Amino acid sequence: MKLPISKRLLCCASMVPPDARVADIGTDHGYLGIHLLQAGISPHVIACDLRKGPLENARRNARQFGAQDAMEFRLSDGLEKIAPEEIDCAVLAGMGGDLIVRILSACSWRAREGLTLVLQPQSAGNVLRRWLYSEGLELLREEPVQDGSFLYTVMQLRAGSPAPLTPGQEYASPALLQSGNPLVGAYLARVETALIATVEGLTGAEKQRPERLSYFRQALLEIQEMRKNYAEHP
Repeated sequence: MKLPISKRLLCCASMVPPDARVADIGTDHGYLGIHLLQAGISPHVIACDLRKGPLENARRNARQFGAQDAMEFRLSDGLEKIAPEEIDCAVLAGMGGDLIVRILSACSWRAREGLTLVLQPQSAGNVLRRWLYSEGLELLREEPVQDGSFLYTVMQLRAGSPAPLTPGQEYASPALLQSGNPLVGAYLARVETALIATVEGLTGAEKQRPERLSYFRQALLEIQEMRKNYAEHP
């Protein structure tokens, strides 16, 4: 039986360093951890979830696919029940960028030397990237990935000395633009559409917020400039 893993999670798996011990935060069905073990990418996975139901689903799936001996299952709010020496990589996928910020903010060792973070935000990517920069977490890779009708990005980070991000780069990082991924143009097009709607909404709002409007206008201008290199995506 083939593991029903999504393209989104396969992209996350591609950013896990070889032989890394992994914490899969918000494991849900456990497919990411099972794939990491089956593919020989990771020797050990700690699957974590805040709820008992998904954790039991992950446990059943691990048994079904013969991965139970190399997986642990922990009821945990984020990284709360993980000790820093237990893992080399933490994956936080399938949740909002604001929730990822909350989880990592609560983890005192998030910028530990040698720890790799693999993040896949469902929303608020700009907020997440801004916070990551403020915490000295450097984006090494970022790739767009199409999964059904949705277009996501997956990030790989480690502690470092990241360069400051402009408003536009908070939506489309230099690492994303340098990825060479053919989906970058489509991603920029979607970001531009969303920013146009935001700018129009703020411009017509009864209560004006000039600082926010200035930020989104600048982000939109930068994204439109980036898009000039991707004319095949109107």
